[in-house]
Amino acid sequence: SRKSGRPVKVQMSRTEVFEATGPTSGTQIKVKLGATKEGKLIAAEAHLVYEAGAFPGSPVSPGAQCMMAQYDVPNAYIEAIDVVINMPKSAAYRAPGAPASAFAMETAIDELCEKLDIDPMEFRLANSSKEGVRRVTGPMTPKVGYIETLQALKDHPHSAAPLNGQEDGKLRGRGMASGFWGNNSGPSAAVATVNPDGTVNLAEGSPDIGGTRASVAQQLAEVLGIPAEAVRPQIADTDSIGFTSNTGGSGVTFKTGWAAYTAGLDIKQQMVERAAKLWEVEADDVEYVDGALQHKSDPELKLTFQQLAARQIPTGGPIVGSAGVNPGGAGPALATHIVDVEVDPDTGKVTILRYTALQDVGKAIHPSYVENQMQGAVAQGIGWALNEEYFVNDQGHMVNSSFLDYRMPTSLDLPMIDTVIVEVANPGHPYGVRGVGEVPIVPPMAAISNAIYNAIGARINQLPMNPGVVLEALWEKDGASK
Repeated sequence: SRKSGRPVKVQMSRTEVFEATGPTSGTQIKVKLGATKEGKLIAAEAHLVYEAGAFPGSPVSPGAQCMMAQYDVPNAYIEAIDVVINMPKSAAYRAPGAPASAFAMETAIDELCEKLDIDPMEFRLANSSKEGVRRVTGPMTPKVGYIETLQALKDHPHSAAPLNGQEDGKLRGRGMASGFWGNNSGPSAAVATVNPDGTVNLAEGSPDIGGTRASVAQQLAEVLGIPAEAVRPQIADTDSIGFTSNTGGSGVTFKTGWAAYTAGLDIKQQMVERAAKLWEVEADDVEYVDGALQHKSDPELKLTFQQLAARQIPTGGPIVGSAGVNPGGAGPALATHIVDVEVDPDTGKVTILRYTALQDVGKAIHPSYVENQMQGAVAQGIGWALNEEYFVNDQGHMVNSSFLDYRMPTSLDLPMIDTVIVEVANPGHPYGVRGVGEVPIVPPMAAISNAIYNAIGARINQLPMNPGVVLEALWEKDGASK
């Protein structure tokens, strides 16, 4: 491209995509937990080793930060090691680092509950982190709805539904697990331009990979008191908008939503001043209420947003609201999942019978998009738990780099994934927003592992838990029993 001065299209083969774009890290994690006989968690120790691939930079740090964050652990030690090996460079894969560490932590929690003869849900409720509790990695826990999410699971019909034992010789089990993700923020910019017909063009700098065009536009519409359909969002390029940090860390609805919110406040103030100019009164005598401007004491003086938008040119020119923000207080996300599985003892195949994902979302700006995020993450987590795996030879070459050999779940492999949205408003955002997209991939592997154990009575501590692995666990258990 530089030599020719022309655009160049790079088209990678499927094998090149697998090998060059990076998997998440392979890991080896050890967890040791200590609790009183009454079920009070008093100590935890963890050693995390993450593959970085050919260059340093695995997500071992977020793995360490997230694995115990939903619990009140007074004494803890965590060691995290980043290892360079002859493999493709690891890359971010939805809550990078956290699913693997949660797999270790949450299965260890269930093992501890079994030794103590305590219900795993009650144990988690009794040891959940609360606002003001210091996490083992240092930060204080802000307001977040872990207890509320666990309580929602306790009250959900799935928890009380009967789980039949054997059917046609197959074994059934139920498991649960929780997960944490810290969520990120960052600088963001937005420009909102009022059109004469009462619509608003919104330019933002966050690429939309999760429905954020809609969720950001909705926040602007909420500020202005106009229908969300009246806001026309578009993603501007770097020459056309202020610096906006990358789309990642479940931060866009938070940070760019805040930018849109602030731009909306700018528009409101300008419209108040325009109405005051029209009515020849002081701006302090005008208020903006529910998408309309009115005089505080004279009910005859009133204009809708659309009416004033049509008169913006004669009252001073185009009305443009803009904002550049760098907000803190993103607020973490927490999720708890419950799953029913069926295991065929003859083949080792695991079938997901029922799955319910519960999550504190702060405020569901676009509820159906939030549900889609939760369902999509669960589908990825099920694939990670049961099928997906890189096979690499001793030369560092991937030998299953096609969708024929790299097995991902399809709609035929999954049940309808139920979702429960819990809303504990994030005090760090004007609308209570907290990121939702990453934490729902954190619990699935541990929840499925706990369910498989409940079904077959053998603990599996490796991923994926494919038919061969399940059969070996069954054979080892049968051999030990004999």
